[in-house]
Amino acid sequence: MDLQELLNDKSIKPKEKTASLSKWLLDNPLNIDVIIEFSKTSKDTVKASCIESIEYATKSNPELASLACLEFVSKSLTEKAPRLKWESARVIGNIAHLYPDKLEEAVKNLLQNSEHAGTVVRWSAAFALGQILKMKTAINK
Repeated sequence: MDLQELLNDKSIKPKEKTASLSKWLLDNPLNIDVIIEFSKTSKDTVKASCIESIEYATKSNPELASLACLEFVSKSLTEKAPRLKWESARVIGNIAHLYPDKLEEAVKNLLQNSEHAGTVVRWSAAFALGQILKMKTAINK
């Protein structure tokens, strides 16, 4: 699959693109790093669609997320675009239990986003923080 072609194809609706990427990820878990690398140099709308596809895939199979994925979405929480913030928070909520000792940056950025003006950004941050709190680790303090 050529990510650039898929994401630039105007004949495919955005939700269909995300669904295709999610299915591709679920069928080929090692390709999460391909999507992450592609996203790093993409414009915000494309990057958000890539993160959304990761969110959908990790909802049903959290184990496909690598530590690099956690680091990528933790950093994306600080981006300006609200959609990047909320999609990243949802991914963190899906995968936090896999990396209980690696959540410091994510928690710091999620706490900042919990005061964001956007309702969806705040809700997504609260979701991720709630998932982290359920783990009852030392970071809860």
